[in-house]
Amino acid sequence: MSTDLTTREEYEAAVARAREAARAYYNSDTLLMDDATYDALAQAIARAGDDHPDWVSADAVQVTGQVAAGQGTGDVPHTVPMLSLDNVYSEEELEAWATSLTRALGHPATRYTVEPKMDGLAVAARYVDGHLTTLLTRGSGTAGEDVTHAAAHIVGLPPALPEPVTVEVRGEVMLTDAQFDRANDARLEHGDRAFANPRQGAAGALRGAKGRAYPIEMTFFAYAIVDLGAPLAGSRVDDLAHSAAMAALADLGISTTATSTAGMGVADSIDQVHAWISALIARRPTLGFGVDGAVVKADLPAERAAAGFSSRAPRWAIARKFPPDTRISVLRAIHWQVGRTGVVTPRAEIDPVSVGGTTITYATMHNPGDIERKGFLLGDHVTVLRAGEVIPRLEAPVVSLRTGAETAIQAPTVCPRCGSDLDTSQARWRCVRGRACGLAESIRYAASRDCWDIEGMGDRLVAQLVDAGRVGDVADLFTLTVDDLIGLDRMGATSAAKVVEQIDQARRAPLARTITALGIVGTGRSISRRLARHFGSMDALRRASVADLEGVDGIGTEKAMAIVAELDELGPVIDRLTAAGVAMADTTQAPAHDAPLAGMWVVVTGTMTGPLAALSRNQVNELIERAGGRASGSVSARTDLLVAGDKAGSKLAKAQSLGVRVIGPQEFADLVAAYL
Repeated sequence: MSTDLTTREEYEAAVARAREAARAYYNSDTLLMDDATYDALAQAIARAGDDHPDWVSADAVQVTGQVAAGQGTGDVPHTVPMLSLDNVYSEEELEAWATSLTRALGHPATRYTVEPKMDGLAVAARYVDGHLTTLLTRGSGTAGEDVTHAAAHIVGLPPALPEPVTVEVRGEVMLTDAQFDRANDARLEHGDRAFANPRQGAAGALRGAKGRAYPIEMTFFAYAIVDLGAPLAGSRVDDLAHSAAMAALADLGISTTATSTAGMGVADSIDQVHAWISALIARRPTLGFGVDGAVVKADLPAERAAAGFSSRAPRWAIARKFPPDTRISVLRAIHWQVGRTGVVTPRAEIDPVSVGGTTITYATMHNPGDIERKGFLLGDHVTVLRAGEVIPRLEAPVVSLRTGAETAIQAPTVCPRCGSDLDTSQARWRCVRGRACGLAESIRYAASRDCWDIEGMGDRLVAQLVDAGRVGDVADLFTLTVDDLIGLDRMGATSAAKVVEQIDQARRAPLARTITALGIVGTGRSISRRLARHFGSMDALRRASVADLEGVDGIGTEKAMAIVAELDELGPVIDRLTAAGVAMADTTQAPAHDAPLAGMWVVVTGTMTGPLAALSRNQVNELIERAGGRASGSVSARTDLLVAGDKAGSKLAKAQSLGVRVIGPQEFADLVAAYL
């Protein structure tokens, strides 16, 4: 679709597409286009309407005057219209809005609030004498649909308040990530189609609650209050600052944007607004629910009143939209991959689509059973989710866009790598040869820099050793001699001696690196360090129960069960490693109480320079723990220190917004010099 509508025919066709998409989405719970495509279409319609006012129709006003969530049905009048917000898509556009607000007020806004723009369905909840009496969808903006029957399934919207207040609360009903997964599991178990994304799920869950045989839990977050003439927190609602109004609602037990994990920022300048938004973008993957932007408002009631409203939106508020983390693409192929432990995973190839600012061509599909359960077909339009800087995944097929040309996906009947039988008794299919199927990959991983760090054990040498049958598992590395290596391609006496020397040094590797080298499911570098420190020896780790493992930070029941099973399977390999003289005890001395990082959570980001330049990120994390700290990969409220190198990016912005201490690589190296 062109971004410009140059003829009236193109304009009217675009309006018709947008209206059809909105009606399908909110009236039949189906998708014809994703939110980003709808937004782009609405912007094109608005631009063309500005250039050609005589083209503008009532349908066009419905598209450009309201966000997609404003489309719908309903005949219960709102107390006052539920207007949407104007959108901006960049810092420059946000600056322009702030300038226009300054002109309207005659001075810069005294204070701004910044809160997450929840990706859900707008509703109005009316309380009379402290009791929830009516719940309405936004509908047309002037009237909505009565969905009071669904209120019992909504977390954060209590049926009764501790005080007999009369007030109308407006906010978003949404599905959190966990609620979305549970909802789709329930739908599939009852023979219904999976929701394509959480926003569509919120609409379907809310509007279909009355006749559904099973409950779907939802969550409410308030973002506004309508003044019904009754006091709140001792004041008229219209006399309260927005931040104070949200605090008053929270005191009554109503969830608000401010009480969500995203929180609410209060800023004295537009620069502080930018910083808070940057931090929100950085935290977006960890919030546990969808956020498609940030809402910036003038906090003070007098300034809101002075700025007023346009015909469709308040002038004192703006929505700063983020790049979409969910889009629709087309599923073209499935590639069956086999991992180090023999697990078979489907990888989806899709038409290139921009999600979260990154062009995506491949996505994960969890496991073969997930394909059948959700009913994916080749050629399907599919929803692609990329919740932050994580591997994108396919959520569900968009059944409403099927043409009949789609074809069934053929699952493998034998291992795609070696042709052996497949164990399909579990959700994760596995080659019956297990690790032996992915032997070369396992050996390369074990010899890598962050594991045993065996210099010279490259891809070519590993392939030759595996093909010759000289190594059958990672323990066989420690049986290799110079004679075993001489004569292999590019391996003379000198090179062979160096590799054997490196293997000998690997026998003395810290226990954490050996745990990592084993490739135990659920144990990356960080978890391996925690296991080594917690249990102290491989023997103690092998004796550990599920309950014992749950006592390690970052290990839950599911991961603990997997580790116990993996250690049992790897028992013979571990026995042979022990016999070969590989260190099986944690020799790292516990850091002194006065160690420079004692008790601190430390995050490292960006490119390290100076004394740290030669260290891998894993080696830097090991250094942190030697100096008494605890290494983490993400910035949060518990972070005590951020080491920021060149191109630190979003973690630096988040740390600054949270008031975390930030130092550079050289200052950090000076701080931990005794442990380098």
